[in-house]
Amino acid sequence: MVEIELDGQKVSVQEGSMVMHAAEKAGTYIPHFCYHKKLSIAANCRMCLVDVEKAPKPMPACATPVTQGMIVRTKSDKAIKAQQGVMEFLLINHPLDCPICDQGGECQLQDLAVGYGGSKSRYTEEKRVVFHKNVGPLISMEEMSRCIHCTRCVRFGQEIAGVMELGMAHRGEHSEIQTFVGRTVDSELSGNMIDICPVGALTSKPFRYSARTWELSRRKSVSPHDSTGANLIVQVKNHQVMRVVPLENDDVNECWIADRDRFSYEALNSDARLTAPMIKQGGAWKQVDWTTALEYVANGLKSIKADHGAKSIGALGSAHSTVEELHLLAQVVRGLGSDNIDHRLRHSDFGNAAPAGQARWLGTSIAKLSELDRALVVGSNLRKDHPLFAARLRHAARRGAAVSRIGTGNDDWLLPLATSQSIAPSGWVQALADVAAALGAGAPLAGTATDTAKAIAASLQSGSAKAILLGNAAAEHPQAGSLLALAQWIGQQTGATVGYLTAAANTVGAQLVKAQPQVDGLNAAQMLTGSSLKAVLLLNTDPVLDSANAAAAAKALDAAEMVVVLSPFKTGLEYADVLLPIAPFTEASGSFVNAEGRLQSFVGVVRPQAETRPGWKVLRVLGNLLGLPGFDQDSSEQVREQALGGDLTARFNNAASATVQAGTKGEGVERFANLPIYATDALVRNSTSLQLTTDGREAATVGLPTSLWQQLGLIEGDQVRIVQDGGAAQLPARLEAGLPDGVARVPAGLPQTATLGAAFGTLSISKV
Repeated sequence: MVEIELDGQKVSVQEGSMVMHAAEKAGTYIPHFCYHKKLSIAANCRMCLVDVEKAPKPMPACATPVTQGMIVRTKSDKAIKAQQGVMEFLLINHPLDCPICDQGGECQLQDLAVGYGGSKSRYTEEKRVVFHKNVGPLISMEEMSRCIHCTRCVRFGQEIAGVMELGMAHRGEHSEIQTFVGRTVDSELSGNMIDICPVGALTSKPFRYSARTWELSRRKSVSPHDSTGANLIVQVKNHQVMRVVPLENDDVNECWIADRDRFSYEALNSDARLTAPMIKQGGAWKQVDWTTALEYVANGLKSIKADHGAKSIGALGSAHSTVEELHLLAQVVRGLGSDNIDHRLRHSDFGNAAPAGQARWLGTSIAKLSELDRALVVGSNLRKDHPLFAARLRHAARRGAAVSRIGTGNDDWLLPLATSQSIAPSGWVQALADVAAALGAGAPLAGTATDTAKAIAASLQSGSAKAILLGNAAAEHPQAGSLLALAQWIGQQTGATVGYLTAAANTVGAQLVKAQPQVDGLNAAQMLTGSSLKAVLLLNTDPVLDSANAAAAAKALDAAEMVVVLSPFKTGLEYADVLLPIAPFTEASGSFVNAEGRLQSFVGVVRPQAETRPGWKVLRVLGNLLGLPGFDQDSSEQVREQALGGDLTARFNNAASATVQAGTKGEGVERFANLPIYATDALVRNSTSLQLTTDGREAATVGLPTSLWQQLGLIEGDQVRIVQDGGAAQLPARLEAGLPDGVARVPAGLPQTATLGAAFGTLSISKV
């Protein structure tokens, strides 16, 4: 430790720290623009000049290392005059447009100009003008004349997002921040550039000119998308969500959020919202009151139970639903005498489940992902499935961690990979068996110690902090149990933790509240492929888009006598009989359990729209109408207490129970069904700006390996016809050289592919 004197106060900091770090520790504020605690030091703006004793001139606090006995003054005349001089230079070219600037009221430049700026400018020449640029639907660069060249956005792209999409071009007064040759900004974390811009140069395009910051109420919430459980500040005006920004929590999301966390709020105010109960009569939809709708559902369930038995009733809930909603959904179905409930709509191997009331989880804390020395990721499109986990592994890789992966395709994770193996999904089990063989005898499945397997094994045997992480596709794989068993064996040999990245905000919570069959119930696949269900309750899900076999799901739902959809959006109009409008996460209280097992509760930040009601209240009243016991809760907190009880730490279990078997490949082209980042749930599907991004626009394309591309004689822009399980789809094709031979990437979760079959099935492809 090094001790310095800062404004007369003794401060001890780590050797190698900067004066700025000492000031932060002492609680002393030094004005700055380019410095950011999560980014590298650039020392561009010079606003943090301080008076260091024996130094001939003021020194930048962010880039001046501490030395033993150093004496620093941050508020001396010398320091203040230097800071005022820098401020005068920064304001020379800054336009006087504060009254119309979206950054007004939360602008660092505006705030510091009050303390360090002059009352008038000595600069009388013309100010510089920087022309606006179109970089996509999320970030506005309309007023780049405001830019003070702090380069925070550039460093964020390089260091956190992993891709340098913005850079500084030209020199001197001609310098400007821009994209390379007019490209758009496409990172899934790009919205964070808006937050860290200290002036109004980068602003939110969807939010632009819609409200002033001082008109907004700020309320805490939790993201309902991926399993990070990112902490949010939801900003509200006139009972309408206007903007979403991150709430800093170093243990979860640091100070970042993904673009889908930030911009999916657009769906909350869209025309797609369902705002009143509706019943289908004679093929036409009719609005009704809540009493009529719920009595219709209750009477229908009682009638179907009497005619066909309780086992003809089933429920499917999304893991994007809250703990409270899923618990009461399970209680309704079990109260009727059925055990047909599941949240694992995309899964194929239902034997791979934790014991009742326990859950598969990350196996470590989210924060420790940044500290890993070695990691093996299996079956994940990390960047698009878990943008903030990818940022943490990117940070670990920058520190020297070796990250390896086994999957299908060579998706660019924007981090250096020690080893990358692209093989067909049917070969994932064998690939892990090969890694096990490279570690020695005794593995659950015979393997061959290939060079790649040896490299992965050697990597996992070195280092101290290490993890094997199973992605969404590994959890949904037909041999998910075999993958887990092999991963556990490898983990035992190498000392690595083993866990699931988990797909949705409440995947862990859904398991804890037993929202899956416990005794003799049907699982999601059985309910949606050839079962004889007569009544189906759907909570926050459209199985045609959300299940492992879209075509089979549509057929099963069409065959049911009564389908009840509980959703904030108009969904399932083709097969549903009743639509019940339930509140999204911003309009109801609830809880999510994230990948690391952290229980996070939140409250509604605006009142429910029109006739919308919180999902847990709707299910509680339905339970009352059905005459079921245990539906007398007055608050979501009571429901949560009944659902989860006390301490959760003993209820996480990644122990494998499956017998390991090698994969088999069917006849035809093997399908790899990735789930596009903006097709994961109803909120992102109904967010206009997210759908206009490159990821949104280019989701409905088929990726083909070089061999199949040449065999079909395709050129860029050609369309292909895909036939699977009797269904067909026509989509644009693109060459994806990283795909193994005999595999096609055909996305799931999209209306364009909803006629196709199993996510891990086989299909045939022909040129149109």
